[in-house]
This record gives sequence, C-alpha cells and structure tokens, in this order.
Amino acid sequence: MAETEAVKSNPRPIIRIGLFFMSHSLLVSVVCYVAGIFALLLLPILSKNTYISENALMPGSASPMLSNDDVSEANRFMNQISNLDSSFSRLRIEVPRLIAHHISAMGGEVNHHKFGPQLKKQHPLRFFTIHDPGTIQDNFTCSSLGTNTIGIIRAPRGDGKEAILLVTPYNSSKITTGEVLALGIGYSIFSLLSRVTWLAKDIIWLASDSRHGEYRAVTAWLREYHTPLFGGLGKLQDELCLEPSSFSEGKPLETIDARNLDTFRRAGTMAAALVVKVADTSSELEKDALSIYAEASNGQMPNLDLINIVNYLAVYGQGLRVRVEKMYSFLHSHWLKGLGGVFESLGKLAKSLNPEWNFDISIAEYIEGSATLASSLYNQALGVPTGSHGAFRDYQIDAITMEISHQMSSNYRNRQNELLTRSGRLIEGVIRSINNLLEKFHQSFFLYLLTSPNKFVSVGVYMIPFALLVAPLPVVAAALFSAASRISSEGQVATSTSVKNPSNKFRSWRWLAAAKTVFIVHFWGALMTLLPYLSGQIPEFTPATGVWLWIVLPVISLLLFTFPRRKGSQSSTAEWMYLKSVTIAAAFIGLSLMSVINFATAEIGAILLVPMCLMAAPLSIKIQSLRTIVQGACNLIFAFLGFPPLTFFVLKGAIQDLESTSIGEFWTWMVSLWEWSSATYVFICMVHLPCWALCAVTLLQRS
Repeated sequence: MAETEAVKSNPRPIIRIGLFFMSHSLLVSVVCYVAGIFALLLLPILSKNTYISENALMPGSASPMLSNDDVSEANRFMNQISNLDSSFSRLRIEVPRLIAHHISAMGGEVNHHKFGPQLKKQHPLRFFTIHDPGTIQDNFTCSSLGTNTIGIIRAPRGDGKEAILLVTPYNSSKITTGEVLALGIGYSIFSLLSRVTWLAKDIIWLASDSRHGEYRAVTAWLREYHTPLFGGLGKLQDELCLEPSSFSEGKPLETIDARNLDTFRRAGTMAAALVVKVADTSSELEKDALSIYAEASNGQMPNLDLINIVNYLAVYGQGLRVRVEKMYSFLHSHWLKGLGGVFESLGKLAKSLNPEWNFDISIAEYIEGSATLASSLYNQALGVPTGSHGAFRDYQIDAITMEISHQMSSNYRNRQNELLTRSGRLIEGVIRSINNLLEKFHQSFFLYLLTSPNKFVSVGVYMIPFALLVAPLPVVAAALFSAASRISSEGQVATSTSVKNPSNKFRSWRWLAAAKTVFIVHFWGALMTLLPYLSGQIPEFTPATGVWLWIVLPVISLLLFTFPRRKGSQSSTAEWMYLKSVTIAAAFIGLSLMSVINFATAEIGAILLVPMCLMAAPLSIKIQSLRTIVQGACNLIFAFLGFPPLTFFVLKGAIQDLESTSIGEFWTWMVSLWEWSSATYVFICMVHLPCWALCAVTLLQRS
C-alpha cells in the first residue's frame, strides 16, 4: 500500500515534465513561438551549398558534340517556320507537318496527338484526381483541337525501358520569336542525338501546341501516354486534320501516311523531363541568363540533383547566369536590411571567437537569400505548378522548366547562333548526365527550399521552425482541459446536494459538448469547400458575389454557432475553456496533417493560426487591468487578420501593391486553387476558416 502511494506521489519524469510545461503554458507558448519565428529568419544563414549526390551523373565529363553544322540546320528549320503563313488556319496545320517531316527525315518515329480544351467543370469527388483530358465538348471542330507533335529516337545501347523527354512549347495561334528559338533548340538536340551511339535511353521530343495552355498540352499527352484512351478523341483517328501543302522553298512536302501519324507511339518509363523555353523579350543583362522553375502541384519538387546538374553545366560549362524566382518586394525591405545587419555583426563576432563557426553572411546575401526563400516557400505553399513541368510530378517524373534570356544586341544573327550553341550544348550535357543513370533519381533531396541556385535548406532544417511554432498547441490544450475540469469539478461539488447526484459521475465528459461544436464547425467548413462547384451552377455568377458569400455565410454561421450559455459563471468559464482546448487540439491535428501533404502550407498556416488560437479568450466589457485591454486588442486584431479574405488582402498588400486589386480577386484566387486541386484550398476551408470561426465563438463567450 505504501509503495502504491509512493508511485502516485512520484510520477515518472516525462509526466513531471509535462505537468511543468502545463503549469507554465504561457511562458512555453511565448518562448516557442518567438523561437520558431527566429529559426525561420535564420534559414538563409543555415542554408548549405548544393552538391551532386549521384556520382553516376558525372556532369561535364564529356566534351559537347553539338557543332556549327547542327546550328546551321536549326537556323534553316527556324527560317522555314518563320516564313510560314502567319494566319492561324495555316499555322496550326503547317507547323506540326513541318516538324513531323524533319523528324521523319532524321530517322525518328513521329506521330501527332490531338487534344481539346480543358473543361472548367470539376466534380468535388474527383478533387485530387488528374483531370481527364479526353473530356471535350460535343460540338468540337477540327480547328478547335490542339496538335502535339512527338518524335522518338530509339537508343542504340538501350532496351527501350527508359526514356528522356524534351518539351518545346509553342502557340499555334500566334507563334513568337522565343517559341521559334525554342523549337530550333529542340531540333538541333534531336538532330544530334539521332546520330550518336552512346544513348542508353530513348529520346522523346514533344513539340507541344500550347494554344489551350502549356500545362494542358503536356498533361493531355501524358495522360494518354500512361492511360490509353478509347473513344472520345479516338473517333478522330480516321480523319487527319492536317492538309497537304508546300513550303515557301517551293519543294513539295513528302507524304507521310496519316495512319502512322495518328498511331500513338510510346517509349520507356521517363527518367526525367526538360521543358525548354526562350524569353520573348531580351533584357539588358551582363550575360545570357537561365531561369529555373521547379515547383509542381502541392509543393512537390524534383530531385535536387536534376537542378544541380543544370546549374553546374550552365555556370561552369556555358557561362550562363542561373536565376531562380525571388520575392522582389523583399529586396527593398528596410526591416530585412536591418535584420541582415544584425546577423552580419553576430556572424563576425562568432567567427572572431571561433574561426570554425562559419556563420558570417553579408547584408546583400541575407536579403537575396530571404527573397528567394520566401518565393520558394510561397510557390510551394500555393500548390499551383509554376510551369508545364508540374504535370510530370503527378506521374513521379522529375522535371524542370529552363527559360533562357538572352542579351540585347545589334548583331542579332550572331547572337542567335551563340544562343543556339550554348543552349544546345547545355541540354546535351544534361541529357548525357541523365543517360548515365542506371536508375531513377533517388540519392538527393525531394523536400527542400532554395535560397539561391546553388544553396538550399533541407527538410531536416526547415521543419525545426514548424515544430517550434506548433509545440505550444498540445501544451496549452492540455493545460486548458485540466483547468476546465478542475473548475467544473468545483462547480459540481458546490451545487451537489447528494453524494448520489448522477451529474458527478459524468462531469469528466462535459468536454463532449465543446467537441460537438468543433465537429459541427469543421463540417460546415467542409461544406464551404463546395462553393466553387455550386457557383458554377448559378448563371451570371460574378467574383464579387463569391466574396460576399465568403463574408455573409461565415457571419451568419457564427451567430448560429454562438449558443446560449449557462447562467453560472463557473459553468460558463469551464465551457469556453473546453471549447478553446478542443479548438487548439483540432488546429494542431489540422496543421500536422497538412505538414504531410504540403509542408510549406503548414509552415505559413502555423504562423497565422497559432497566435490566433492561443490568444482567443472571451472579451471582457469591463476594463479591469492593462492586461485585459492588451489581450482584448490582440484578440480583435487576430480575429480581423485571421479571416481568410482579409488575410489574403493583407498578405497581398505586404507582397505587392493593392492599388490594382479588386474585391473579387480573392474569389478568383480561391477558384484557381480549386481548379488546380491545390491542397491549400482544402486547408483554408477546413482548417483555417473553422479555427477562425471557433476563435470568434470563444471571443463572444461570457467569461
């Protein structure tokens, strides 16, 4: 008996630690949240230099084989495209025929792939599924279809089980100079690879018709590549929508069997894909630049080794300046400049104390790294692909978009030849490195944030701020639940007139009422996710109407969720504490689940939701102390900023200019997230909005 009492009086160390944190939950919350924000600001300093993990890639180990003859052939090919009739009815016919003719002349296999525009309608039950590109309108015409042209080179040293894809998008409605250059680069690479003997993987050249969008053209072809379609567009196989013609040179085009063109051809499993684009407008740069876009849907990223070999070959092989997207508003931020100065001073101090502590960073480097990190975090959190390369990640294929920007020059012809040579040799080197792989990319990172083209933050580092941000949630939830149970127990003892009172037996289950409220609010949030689908059924529905729905429905629902409270002060206090405890627990679960789907969304969501949930408390009409005033003001600020439409406009104002913003822009943004099947849309409707509503209900409680 004495041993049992000793065990009860001396709980295990982990329990004592938990009780200590619960008793000091306010201090734990402040320390953890501030530490999480500080750790997030430290990420540009903690970033590491990129390195190639897979030794088999061996970038730059072989000399480029692309010659001036290949460039000359590419120039002739580009001239043929430029000399075509610029009318849309001719371009959509002539460009695919011209590309197919040259692919066939080089000994490659060629076929056309027809697809229609993507329908806007989306069923809620198929939210996370890949859109079916075979679904087209009943009244389609041949002129409304896009035509991809696909060329395949069978590897002389391969077994046909693997392939490398090269994508060059162009708009058949009005082809631009940059698109012609991209097609020329694709032609020169395909021409070279059709003659080499070292290929171990098949090469696929996809000249994608982007008249319905670059992403649409690629995803339609990918869907049929992996899931053959029967019916739908298959009925067009009997008729060829391309008409015979001749080119400006006066030589008739050789006849290609229509049945061969319409026979869908496949190669092996794709090891990687490269989307090549050339910027239409030249910019005043010190030298030619290469922009890399890597973000795919729901924060997915390609293997870091793919970016590393492109960066290595571009910088050290072709002398290109490599760029990744930045949050340009951060580059002129005064507070970020001041923070960079503090970190620079601390880094110098640390290095003076110990030369091995290499934490020194200049102000310019910190600002540049922070702007790039913010852009990488934002693009991943948005969940929308930054280019047509995003379609490949849905099939677990590593892909990036390479956009080349060239200098302005009076000698355009020489600059064009130089651009073709440098770009072609770069892509040749990347393909040669991927060709060396015996398996898919797997050695390097898939979860990372970029701070520059050659620096990154791995998931093991950037998960620390998130862990610190959400750490207070379970602690505060447990502390509130314990306090509410104690208050409820004291109230039961005070009002009990008999030992046999049944309410004493079930007093520990009073939190179920709060859990029921939380469940109803989250179910209401799930119904809010259907707004874009329901709005599509309403004729003449405008974005402004959608925003007003987002404002009116939550306010009405908020009034319904604020149930009448009991008259006893102790009972009322216990009820709002139970409600806040379950709300915080639900927020913790929602953020944790979101971190599995899209870590960047969870990171940004934690910054917004954690202080709002922790600060929520019933507003007091009576001014009792300075703490009451500050707490009430903070609650009102968080309730105002936490409402999703207002959060959108505040963040947009912090990043961009609000002068050109309309009230319907929030609805347009939400609908775009819905159409792209972004998990961020689900997070906003089913985690962020319910947490805001529950915090608002807590504010309206009677303390």
